[in-house]
Amino acid sequence: MDATARQEALKRLDVLVGEWVVEAEFPGLEVPPGRCVFEWSLDAQFLVQRSEAPRPVPDSMSVIAVDPETGGYTQHYFDSRGVVRTYAMAFDGEVWQLLRESPDFSPLSFRQRFVGRIGDDGDTIRGAWEKRTDASADWELDFPLSYRRSSAGAVDEPR
Repeated sequence: MDATARQEALKRLDVLVGEWVVEAEFPGLEVPPGRCVFEWSLDAQFLVQRSEAPRPVPDSMSVIAVDPETGGYTQHYFDSRGVVRTYAMAFDGEVWQLLRESPDFSPLSFRQRFVGRIGDDGDTIRGAWEKRTDASADWELDFPLSYRRSSAGAVDEPR
């Protein structure tokens, strides 16, 4: 991957930059909204995502990097439970996908994926986390997750 392709891959992530209100739906639980901020770090070479959420959802931090071999992305995830995971990430500016199907820093007792779609206004993301315990099984809904851009606006200037 050359430098131009890398910069184009990073530029696609600009739509995520800013502060978001995050809402998750769990059956039988009423969970207040959380907060998420995406901001550029280290000379805009990495996108950092920080999320604060009410229990039972853990606070988390992720670092998104461009994969130099594929031009895709890798999301390095860390949370307040001490969980560390690596997700293969795809993002085309409209659809955001995270996928974990191999063990990494945590055992793989289940596979996970998130698929979210950016709204036409660029200020909403509607998606869901899914899981499966066996590679040949169908994906099942874990929980819906939506992001709504906060009125606080962007926390960083676009690159």
